[in-house]
Amino acid sequence: MSTATSLHQSRKRKNGVMMTLCVAAAGIGLAWLALILGALLYKGLSGVNLSVFTQMTPPPGDAGGLLNAIYGSIVMTVIGIIVGTPIGVLAGTYMAEYGRFSKLTTVVRFINDILLSAPSIIIGLFVYELLVRPMGHFSAIAGAVALAILVIPVVVRTTEDMLNLVPNALREAGTAIGAPRWVVIRSVAYRAALSGIVTGILLAIARISGETAPLLFTALNNQFWSSNLNAPMASLPVTIFQFALSPYEEWQQLAWTGALIITLTVLALSIFARSLTGRREDK
Repeated sequence: MSTATSLHQSRKRKNGVMMTLCVAAAGIGLAWLALILGALLYKGLSGVNLSVFTQMTPPPGDAGGLLNAIYGSIVMTVIGIIVGTPIGVLAGTYMAEYGRFSKLTTVVRFINDILLSAPSIIIGLFVYELLVRPMGHFSAIAGAVALAILVIPVVVRTTEDMLNLVPNALREAGTAIGAPRWVVIRSVAYRAALSGIVTGILLAIARISGETAPLLFTALNNQFWSSNLNAPMASLPVTIFQFALSPYEEWQQLAWTGALIITLTVLALSIFARSLTGRREDK
């Protein structure tokens, strides 16, 4: 009896020590996050005004806004999502529905994992050699292609995982009534995994919305308003990068404000994605 009590007390002490260490580690991480967000809110909110969303990026030492940078980021992000999402969804569908146990799926999954963890600057250099050098100039098209390549692995992994979670009994029920396989996938598997796939797309948007390195090698930047996709185009991450390194207080303030805009956008997308996941689990 005493041996069992001693063992119980020993395990309880070890559990208490590990629990304390885990809580302390979580507290340290949250403290740094709070400091970063606090500094961002303190520095960024002071520069939020109507001119940020209505005026172009200013010349050195002058006041202005981030309208052209915000527009460029939205354009390239939307094109990247439009191009990358169908490829990712179709590839994930093949891996989960048609080639779940094939060698090709194993190879594709391995390559996709490499792309998922690859530094974005490598993607930027690849698109630079693929498009920018042959074209002879930077362009928004090249920037959008780089962002699309970053979107694909995120959507592929999410689509495959969500479709694998769909019970096979649902597919068998659709097949039992004589529905073709593509109809079963479209009407049964996709419908059951829809919220998870949409969550993956939102996470992909959150990832590419703050990417700087790929755009430095592809879209570069533009101090003026430009809607020409075949020319350099401003983007919020690159503008923040350039303005933050400048010696001008006006530019530095705009950099803090732009960083706050991106952070709030990513947080909003993350919260929306989690809400979709929560709704799926409730169902």
